[in-house]
Amino acid sequence: MTDVQFGRLLDLPLREAWKHEAHQFTPWLANNIDHLSDAIGIPLELTGTEVAVESFSADILARNPLDDTVVLIENQLEMTDHTHLGQIMTYLAGLEAQTVIWIAPSFREPHLSAIRWLNQHTADGFSFIAVKARVVRIGDSPFAPIFEVVEKPDDWGRALKKKAAAVSDSGFDAKEKFWLGMAEAYPDLVAEGMHPGRASNAWITLVAEPKLVVSLFVAQKSTGAFIRGTSGADADMIHSVLADHRTALEAGLGQPLVPSENGRFFVSQIDKGYLNETDWPMIQSWLIDTYKTYRDTVRAAFAGTEAEQ
Repeated sequence: MTDVQFGRLLDLPLREAWKHEAHQFTPWLANNIDHLSDAIGIPLELTGTEVAVESFSADILARNPLDDTVVLIENQLEMTDHTHLGQIMTYLAGLEAQTVIWIAPSFREPHLSAIRWLNQHTADGFSFIAVKARVVRIGDSPFAPIFEVVEKPDDWGRALKKKAAAVSDSGFDAKEKFWLGMAEAYPDLVAEGMHPGRASNAWITLVAEPKLVVSLFVAQKSTGAFIRGTSGADADMIHSVLADHRTALEAGLGQPLVPSENGRFFVSQIDKGYLNETDWPMIQSWLIDTYKTYRDTVRAAFAGTEAEQ
């Protein structure tokens, strides 16, 4: 015998966790995209939600930082249907995505057959993945999301290993070299809190309470900066905090404050990345100038708020 108490794992309808697909499920998935990334085996960086394509809106667009390709994510709260399959094909052409991820609680066999056919007959470099979404709990425990890959390219595992090996000595090492060079050229950034590493992003805290950071990022073909809250912070709350200082922020940053479901605000970007090392001095100079503008604008706007606390 044992004194350990066991419970029964229960599967729940997805709508018990998310009542509305576009208003709840898509924003949650966008803010917790690491759950999906872990399931399919590739890193994902969110780039947009409800992206317009003709008369439709693609649920989520992401980027695979391993090769800088576009990832399209279409999610449903009910069993798959022909309408979503047709929309996926429209988005695929309009957004130039190379990886398509279709998420649903269950898949009709004709739709799984379509995924298999696409993986077998499209050109190299395209991947179609079907992911079953589950919500489970034990007793009165919090809900837990589970993502299970039910269809993928036959050589998906080998392709991931090959791609990871190809970029391990180029992409990540290049980014580390870029950030270390940035720190060497502008040591004040390290003193202010930047930690150079191998990731795409480096961030520095601008305001302690409520915590706001400026995130600097460099990808293969683009470089940019944006304001966000702490990891997992509610985007609506951050928007509300920024809106209290809208006039000063918009004047200093030269762009309007707009709602953002992915938690990024006041995004600035240029179309140059780390692939061409000869561009690095220009990119690093742009980043430091942009950072100083964000730092000075945000801290000036919030100076009165922090003084009161």
